[in-house]
Amino acid sequence: MSSDEGTVRVDSWIWSVRLMKTRSMASTACRAGHVRVNGNRVKPAHAVRPGDEVRLRHAGRERIVVVSRLISKRVAAPVAAECYVDNSPPPPPREERVLVAVRDPGMGRPSKRDRRELARLRELDRLHGVAPLHDLEAALRRPARDEDDGEDGGPRTG
Repeated sequence: MSSDEGTVRVDSWIWSVRLMKTRSMASTACRAGHVRVNGNRVKPAHAVRPGDEVRLRHAGRERIVVVSRLISKRVAAPVAAECYVDNSPPPPPREERVLVAVRDPGMGRPSKRDRRELARLRELDRLHGVAPLHDLEAALRRPARDEDDGEDGGPRTG
């Protein structure tokens, strides 16, 4: 499925080699400035040639590929992998991903204090990327309380 002419549209090529799921997603990424060819932001209709370096930001990581063969129609994954040389940095290991705060089963609804603690952890996560592990463990392991202990401003009234 090699193209007869010497160029192919960048959005079509990105879709054809399976870097994006749909051609419209590839076009949208080009319009948003997430696609660069040889260091320059490009529009969806930009022509790519063999030897061009295509940089694509998608799903939280940057893909860096060098065009080795032009195709304009989507092909099987093994054939598509032969159409480019992947110079992308490896994805981050799974251990470095952000931990999600999950409460133990049977702990019931979080108290006001628990909700404040979780909100503080989310704020830390937003500012620093990862919440300190000891704070996260403390928030998850806190036992459920049966009654209000007056910390929130006094006993509850019906």
